[in-house]
Amino acid sequence: MSAARPRTAALRTLAALAALPLLLTACGYGAESTDDDQRAKVAADAEKLSADEVKIGYFPNLTHATALVGVQEGLLQKELGGTEIKTATFNAGPSEIEALNAGSIDIGWIGPSPAINGYAKSGGKNLRIVSGAASGGVKLVVNPDRVKSVADLKGKKIATPQLGNTQDVAFLNWIAEQGWKVDAESGKGDVSVVRSDNKVTPDAYKAGSLDGAWVPEPTASKLVAEGAKVLLDEADLWPDKKFVITNIIVSQSFLKEHPDVVEAVLRGSVKTNAWINANPEKAKASANAALEKLSGKALPAEVLDPAWKSIAFLDDPLAATLDAQADHAVKAGLLEQPDLNGIYDLAPLNKVLKAEGEPTVDDAGLGAK
Repeated sequence: MSAARPRTAALRTLAALAALPLLLTACGYGAESTDDDQRAKVAADAEKLSADEVKIGYFPNLTHATALVGVQEGLLQKELGGTEIKTATFNAGPSEIEALNAGSIDIGWIGPSPAINGYAKSGGKNLRIVSGAASGGVKLVVNPDRVKSVADLKGKKIATPQLGNTQDVAFLNWIAEQGWKVDAESGKGDVSVVRSDNKVTPDAYKAGSLDGAWVPEPTASKLVAEGAKVLLDEADLWPDKKFVITNIIVSQSFLKEHPDVVEAVLRGSVKTNAWINANPEKAKASANAALEKLSGKALPAEVLDPAWKSIAFLDDPLAATLDAQADHAVKAGLLEQPDLNGIYDLAPLNKVLKAEGEPTVDDAGLGAK
């Protein structure tokens, strides 16, 4: 994987990218405000910070378990005191970026591709990445009757969530590394890349119209439950088996006006990740309970257990891997090299980490000056 480096190249005209939804888990568009049961209770005598409320957004997805568990267990609200959390859930990265730009949310959990795209399209003026949240949780799963080795993928139909999304970019890059040719826009070539909504991919696989998929959890484990086999875990392609799958972003205006609130959310996130890692079974159950409240259906154990094991919850944004993911999008022809200088502001996170006795993290030279 490529090393991080500061960027100075100009952006391509972004009209095409505006229609290219870079998203984390590729479901439908739009947001849904969660009901009162999803809001942690605020103690009547709790002291407010500089804002009456903070609006946070995230996906009903296991890779966003820091937010799911942090809200469910009241760990985020505890750090905010009398400043109330209001939550909204999203099914796609672009809609969350739109909400951030419109001020409908202040802070969000989101994947690397929509963060890169959102930052690039705004000319570096709308958001900052202020923390990591999760790594891993992406697999290439295949029909074992049709694909027994990497060589067997040639000529097969493999799904990714959506054109240009985080997993799509990773798969296109991996295909190129095998020496195969695929047209990024159409998905046609030595391997047929089929852009398929994660909600319908398992049914398409069951119907036999797909030979496999490069997808995040829990979709990968849902396919395995239908008889698919894991051919490749994306973590095996990265140094130390770590790559960012979920970041925490904040609007630059909210960060400037309410740094104490941002710091409190980050403190809650750090403490939530610590609790998740110290109590994995309780945390897994908590995340599943939150998913059930949001979607009306809990994940079955045969999907939940392997999916949970493949995700690492950590505060480090793994900035060098985000930089590499931007490189992969450029190589695939989906993005001109963006200027990512300033996309990170890790000072509040590092302040929290120091106070917790944890090592600080690095922005790979892409921090705000």
